Formats: sequence, C-alpha cells, structure tokens
Amino acid sequence: MISVLVADDQDLVRLGLRTLLTSEDGFAFIGEAADGLDAVRQAENLRPDVILMDIRMPGIDGLEATRRIVAQPALSATRVIVLTTFERDEYVFEALRLGASGFLLKDTPPVTLLDAIRTVADGGALLSPSVTRTLIREFVTNGPRRLTPHPRLPQLTDREREVVTLAAEGLTNHEIAARLVVSPATARTHVSRAMVKLGARDRAQLVVFAYQSGLAL
Repeated sequence: MISVLVADDQDLVRLGLRTLLTSEDGFAFIGEAADGLDAVRQAENLRPDVILMDIRMPGIDGLEATRRIVAQPALSATRVIVLTTFERDEYVFEALRLGASGFLLKDTPPVTLLDAIRTVADGGALLSPSVTRTLIREFVTNGPRRLTPHPRLPQLTDREREVVTLAAEGLTNHEIAARLVVSPATARTHVSRAMVKLGARDRAQLVVFAYQSGLAL
C-alpha cells in the first residue's frame, strides 16, 4: 500500500486527487495540505511514501516545502512529485535540484499519475526522455548557464562519468547498457555507484548534478 499526501492550495485539485487515490487499490490517501508550511507539518507527522506537491502555494511555496522535507533524515524514504500547471514552468528544474523525484503536469491522465506514483515509490524517477530531458535542457539553456561542478565529481571513474552523462540524456539502464555494450546489471551498478558517490537522492537529482557539473550539454 502506497501512502500519499496531497499538498495543493486549490480545493478542487485536492478533492480530485483524493477521489482518485481512494478509489484505486494499492493506494492510501493519508492527508492533505493547503499551504507549504502545513505540507511540511503533515509530512513530519504522517511520513507518507509519496507527496504530490504543488509549486505555487501560500505561506512557503512547494519548492521551499520540498527542500525542508528532503533535508530531514526522518523523511529520507518520502518521495516528492511536483505538480505544475505549465509545461515550461521555470521552477521545475529548481524542484529537481532540491530533491524532488520528478514532476507532472496537473492535466496528466489519471492512469499516468498512478503509474508515476508507483514508479517514484519504488525508487524510480520521472525522467522520460520525451518530457523531462527536453524541459531540463530548456531550463538550463534559457539564460546564462552557471556551471557548479559537484565537489565529489573527481571521485567518479571515467565510466561512471560516461554513464551519468547518458542518464542525463534520458536513457534508461537498458539503453545505457546497449550504448556501452555492457549488461543492464553493469549499467545499473555504475548508476548506483555514481549516485552514492555524489550523494544523489535518486536518479532525478543525479541528472541535475550532471547538468550543473557540465557532464550534460
């Protein structure tokens, strides 16, 4: 059973998500918040598996709420999916940098939303090549790009750097394996080791580190 907390300042959005989650097997709607501060409090009290987090909320916004939640060791197992109205929302990249496991548009079909929650709860990230890669590139290239190499970047082997670059292009472990002519298990191991060395919370944050460090163009 995947426990979900919904944080959004719109009553209708919260109602719709609550209705969807309570009608589906395998999901438990455990709470809701109408502002960022309450989202942090609810997360601390309920410790959900996944939080659906709106960006624009009163009090503190979803970005600051995400930062505070991700920073707490007691909530290390909680994953945040950012909800946004606009596909080119400039805050999405910042949300991923702060530790969100991905993002969804608010008009995402219910089946896709449920699949996304399952993916994130299982330790994955919402980084489909068709959407996330394009958006991240737009956020990075629209305006001055300031490279801030990760301080632990020198710890990566040449192969791990190569794997991180491919992950930033949106490739799955199987696609990385095919590109490098190695087994999927080997590709997965390289990705996991790179995440550990860089302290990436999940694959989404690994991709952000790649762009910030100049490993991805």
